[in-house]
Order: sequence, then structure tokens, then C-alpha cells
Amino acid sequence: MATLSDGLFNDMDVLGVIGYVLEQTRFIFLVPILKRLVNLCQVISVLLFIDAAYMAIVVAIVKLLGRTPQKVLKWESFKNDDIELAPSSNHPMVLIQIPIYNEKEVCQLSIGAVCKLSWPLDRMIVQVLDDSTDEKSQELVRLECKKWESEGINIKSEVRGGRDGFKAGALTAGMKHSYVDECKCEFVVIFDADFQPEPDFLERTIPFLVHNPEIALVQAGWKYGNADECCMTRIQEMSLNYHFAVEQKSGSSILGFFGFNGTAGVWRIKALNEAEGWKDRTIVEDMDLAVRAYLRGSKFVYVDDVKVKNELPSSFQAYRYQQHRWSCGPANLFKKIAMEIIKNQNVSLWKKVYLIYNFFFLRKIVVHMFTFVFYCVILPATVIFPEIEVPKWTTIYIPATITILNAIATPKSFYLILYWILFENVMAMHRTKGTLIGLLETSRVKEWVVTQKLGESNTLRENLIPPDHYSFPERLRWREIIVGMYLFICGYYDFVFGRTYLYVYLFLQSIAFFVVGVGYIGMSVPSKSVPSNH
Repeated sequence: MATLSDGLFNDMDVLGVIGYVLEQTRFIFLVPILKRLVNLCQVISVLLFIDAAYMAIVVAIVKLLGRTPQKVLKWESFKNDDIELAPSSNHPMVLIQIPIYNEKEVCQLSIGAVCKLSWPLDRMIVQVLDDSTDEKSQELVRLECKKWESEGINIKSEVRGGRDGFKAGALTAGMKHSYVDECKCEFVVIFDADFQPEPDFLERTIPFLVHNPEIALVQAGWKYGNADECCMTRIQEMSLNYHFAVEQKSGSSILGFFGFNGTAGVWRIKALNEAEGWKDRTIVEDMDLAVRAYLRGSKFVYVDDVKVKNELPSSFQAYRYQQHRWSCGPANLFKKIAMEIIKNQNVSLWKKVYLIYNFFFLRKIVVHMFTFVFYCVILPATVIFPEIEVPKWTTIYIPATITILNAIATPKSFYLILYWILFENVMAMHRTKGTLIGLLETSRVKEWVVTQKLGESNTLRENLIPPDHYSFPERLRWREIIVGMYLFICGYYDFVFGRTYLYVYLFLQSIAFFVVGVGYIGMSVPSKSVPSNH
């Protein structure tokens, strides 16, 4: 009996020691560490708010004062409105490049739209850079080029032996053809395979370059043919509209700098060559070129009243690959080009600070990591530690203000603001992963996957397998499910033991992660309606 009693007391002693160790670990290590992380996130939150407010104020002032690019810069349309009667000598020679890689669903749309541009036929070369390996895509490109060549368009279909350098390699190879120099091309226009410019695109953009020799790039805005297709495309439209209406416009208005979007833009070939052309050292060759050109004194202009129709990714997988490239690439470029910026002698200290701090550090690196780590990891953890108080201005006021600033750019979708917040937090996990891959240069740092677009045909949409036809294991995304479980547990703990209503957000966010985690978003796409013949 004494032995049993001694053993019981020994077990109690062990449990007491374990409890004591856990309690000390909590107070000595966990609580101080979490407090420091919360304080750091508060600082970052303020910095992001200041940056967002700065851009919003710039855009508001520009709008109130009516400082459009046409008023601030020299801009004059070409003398004769009738392009058929205008003498060719009035118009500079323009090269238009369309890089294509297995994009049979959309390639004909882009080629057709470009060939309809209002510009003298003898002052324009259309260059289709086809790296496709798919025979159907190759055939469609060949037939489309032959069709427009028969109608008098100076169109060239250029095929490489491989895909070295991806898009940067294709654009570089296109510039090396002898006819580019022989025809004395002054400007090069780039359209991705799903972009469909309006006929007056060149008439509205080229004058900025002709009359302002310091301008190296004219960037047009985007509009989306499938924005109303589903909730996911609506959310993408909200994010991209903010990017163009606020980020690009503010950069263009104050410093004459922003990141080239890789398409729907016109470059001065001389400035492009002086910046050492396209480089394939990262998967954001467009941003790389823009930064190098800016460091050599060039200026850019964003023209928000010129918009080019294109298509948003309709499947979650395509969107995820696109976001990987858009987060991994800038982080990797920052790692490679930071010292070039610091050592550069052509731009002022203020512009260097803007490039390193605002453009790269805050907007390309910190924002992704902060969004996921704070709202999906640290903030949920605070419910278990009542000693830690997170101010309402960090959890409510600042994020609400930034969210509203984002949503204002797309008023018609304002009612989706809650969905936008939840989905953006899910995507922040993928962007954080991409950012870390770019900074650490791991195996996927040079991964280039062309974003799948479906075009105007119902064929591919009908061939997409509905979610119910996938086996359950095939649909699962374990990272999202694990984060969703963590958020749900924290929400449940706060619901039972907490003193706040944070569990409302935690439950909603966990549902968002679960919905994506079990594959019920972006697995199927609604077919476009077919007009009735009756």
C-alpha cells in the first residue's frame, strides 16, 4: 500500500514539474516572443498604411487638379485623322511583338486585334514569336499569320529551336532579326497572347514617345473580358484595378517610375537597348528591364484612359501559378539588383530609397509576409494568451481603411469586400511561399508556367472536369487545410474562453481556407452563354 502511495505521489510530482515547466516556458519565452512579434506587426501595419495613404493622396490630387498625362506632357495627335490618307512619313516605324507559348485558345484573338491597329501598313511590323510545342497551336498561329499577310499586313512568324530564356529569350531573339534594324524601328510594342488592343492604341500612345524624348515607356491599363465570370475573377479584378488606378498611377505621376506589366506597353527601342535589353536572370524580365532603364535616367508614363482587353485566370491552379511568378520574381529580382540600385550614380538618393523601400521592400516582400503571418498565424495565437492585447487600430481600423482604398477602384464589386479579404489572406500564404523561394533562390525560383487562358470558346470550359468528378484525395490541398484547422481551433478557443469577438473573423477565415483546401474553388468554370438563333 505504501509503495502504491509513493508511486502516486511520484506521478503527481512529475505532473507538477511538467506543469511548472510549461508555465515558466509560457511566461519566460512564449509570451515575450509573441509580444515582440505583435509589436513588430504593429509597426509594419503603420508603415503599410502610410504607404497606401501616400499613394491614395497622390492619385486624389492628380485627379482633382486634372493632371492627366496629356496635359502634363507634350502630346499631339498625328496630323491627319484619316490613316489611309496620312503620309507615312508622319508616323514612326513600330515593331509589335506577340510572344506565344501553347496558347491556342487565345492566340488568334491577339493576332487579329493587332493586325487591325490603325497605323500605316508600311510603318508597322507585326512579329509573332511562337515558342509553342503543341502542334495545334503552331498550326493556328501559322494560318492566322498567313491570313493577315494575304491582306497586306507586314507580319512575321518567328519560331525558335528551343525555349531558352522563356519570354525574355523570345523577345530578345525577335529584336535580333535583321529587318528590325533595316526598317529602322523606333518603338516596340508588346502584347501577350490574350491581349486585344483597340484600333486606336498606337495613335493614343506613340505621341507620348515622339514628343517627349525622356519617356522610355508608355504603359496602358487593362480591362477584363471575363471579370464577371465567377467570384474569383471578380476578386482578381478588384486587386488589379487598384494596382493600376493607384500604384501605377501614383508612381507615374510623382517619379515617372513603376514596374512594367510585361504587356500592353510601348518601349523606345533606344532606351531598351541602353538598359542592356531583356534579361532572363529572373522570371520577371519586365520589371527587371524597367528598373534598369529607370536607373539610367529614363521616365515612364501610365496612361489610364487607354485600356487593353485581356482575360483573367479562370481556374485556381492557373491563378496560383500566376501569383507564384508575381511574388517569387520580384523578391528574387530585389536580391539581385539591390546593390545595383545602391551603387547607381544616375538617380537621386530619394529615388533609390523609393525603389528599395517603397517599391521592393514594402510592396513586393513585406506586404505578402505580413498579411499571412499576422492575420493567419500571430493574431489567432493571441487568443490563447490573454496577457497580450492587440489594439483595435491594428486589427480593425488600419486594415479596414486599406481594404476600402482597394475596393474603391472597383465600385461595382464593393459588396464582395468580405470575400476579397478572406480570399486575399488565403492567397497571401502562396505569395509568402513564393517570396521566400525568390529570396532564398530554391528550386522553383526559375519556374515559368504560362497562365492558362480559355478564350471565347466554350470547348475548353466544357472539357474542364467538374469538382464532383475528381476523387476526394485529388482535390485536397493540405497546406490550406492545416491552416484552416489552426484558425478553427483558435476561433473555438476564443469563443469558449475569450473576451473578444475575434472568433467571428477566425471562423470565417478558417472556412475560406477549408473551401480552397478541399478544392471547391476554381476547379470548374461556368460556360459563357451562347446567343440564341431565334
